[in-house]
Amino acid sequence: MKVTLDKLFIIDDDSKMKGSASVIIDDCFKITGIKIIDGTNGLFLSMPSRKLHDGTNRDIVYPINTETRELFNDVILTEYEKQTSK
Repeated sequence: MKVTLDKLFIIDDDSKMKGSASVIIDDCFKITGIKIIDGTNGLFLSMPSRKLHDGTNRDIVYPINTETRELFNDVILTEYEKQTSK
């Protein structure tokens, strides 16, 4: 599977959300709204979600195995680190 970073938006403020990204999978499927969050253990990705009527959130798109999650992390967070270290 080929995951390509399409867009990366960096947020320069003191919030926990540090940016958002969109990716293209195998040149045929685009996912937008991936959030880059600064958590207690470092940066992580929060996949697009929808708020349910009971107030909870449910991911609507997400990797179903560790290998795919690591691929998303590598593509997005590597570019984020590159952009913010300038």
